[in-house]
Amino acid sequence: MLWSPSAGRVAASNLARFAASGAPSRLPQHLPEPRQGAAIGPTEGPGQEAAGLVAALHPWSVRDPEAFWRSIWDFHGVVSSEARAVAVDDPGQMPGARWFEGARLNFAENLLADRGGTRRAEALVACDERGRTASLGWDELRTEVARFAAALARVGVEPGDRVAGFLPNIPEAVVAMLATSSLGAVWSSCSPDFGTDGVLDRFGQIEPKVLVAARGALWGGRWIDSVERTATIASRLPSAEVVVFADYGHEAGSGDLSAVPRAVTWHDFVGDAPATPAPAFRPLPFDHPLYILYSSGTTGVPKCIVHGQGGTLLQHLKELSLHADLKAGDALCYYTTCGWMMWNWMVSALALGVTVILYDGSPPTCVTLECGTSSTPSVSPTSARAPSTSPWRRRRSCAPPRHTTSARSARSSPPGLPCSPLPSIGCTAR
Repeated sequence: MLWSPSAGRVAASNLARFAASGAPSRLPQHLPEPRQGAAIGPTEGPGQEAAGLVAALHPWSVRDPEAFWRSIWDFHGVVSSEARAVAVDDPGQMPGARWFEGARLNFAENLLADRGGTRRAEALVACDERGRTASLGWDELRTEVARFAAALARVGVEPGDRVAGFLPNIPEAVVAMLATSSLGAVWSSCSPDFGTDGVLDRFGQIEPKVLVAARGALWGGRWIDSVERTATIASRLPSAEVVVFADYGHEAGSGDLSAVPRAVTWHDFVGDAPATPAPAFRPLPFDHPLYILYSSGTTGVPKCIVHGQGGTLLQHLKELSLHADLKAGDALCYYTTCGWMMWNWMVSALALGVTVILYDGSPPTCVTLECGTSSTPSVSPTSARAPSTSPWRRRRSCAPPRHTTSARSARSSPPGLPCSPLPSIGCTAR
């Protein structure tokens, strides 16, 4: 049995608003029915209306990619310091086509921009398998990104430099990534489930100037220490001029950092960096490198895959907004690690005013998005030994979910149902 959205939900969807925005001006007045065998779904009612909408939009997006991607830019209000030019100079030249030449933007600025709508108070909510939760508000996130960016600049990080993260799925990973992007440097990450050789096979190729790590991570109810592995990795990465340790979990502060070459705690690295309201975002060409991800490594050393600032932003906006129908005020949780591209995808939901749920630990039977309402301080994803000014050490509350989405099946559950049990690995709350 397939769930079908109500007529009201179809009409209120981002996809319907996009079709009605005037951007796809070449769409037919009356939406055609999907061709026979093209999709499995309702044959009448709102579900058929939604299928017809997709049936009209898809061929237009393929037939006129210049107009389609220009519409994606305009519909989502991409922030740029120089107006976009032609979306693509020669769509028939693949590879080799040049996209949005002359436009200058910053990925981090777009993720941190306030595009209106009623957002939740929290930008990030962090939780782990032991049930501990903490959060970071929108203004706090911008401030922490500005402080870390200032610290990176102070050690000489410039556009094109690489910053690598060997981190669990915690707020510091998001802060470090956004700070890196704000400067025009390039972010790459691996998760603590990687072995030493797996990390070096990747980071050894990109020669990061800064390595950001954590003292450990949770798995199966156990604290897995990462300090010894990080020491080995740092000793074989001479390009890493500094190794910044994020404190994490109640075991944070454990482990002897003196064995790690060039190690410094997060607090000491940020130091007296000014708490400005936002970073000084550097305007960058559309195709300026943003991320380095990797192939699986099953046929040899993993291959580096470079993703650009503008292309990543537009693709993620399209998927999160038009495919997943996320809106300001929603919350998104995707069970992932920093070693998988779905982490990069999930974090981009910030650009839509969506609260991102970060989860560290072994998979739960159900990812619930209900946070405690108590304001009593609790152990959080940062160290109990860290200064009390760390904003994500304070417990917050967030509204319970009203509906969920199964990321693997891409089917929505009716409002009121709990998160699907595994193998469903993603949830959204609205």
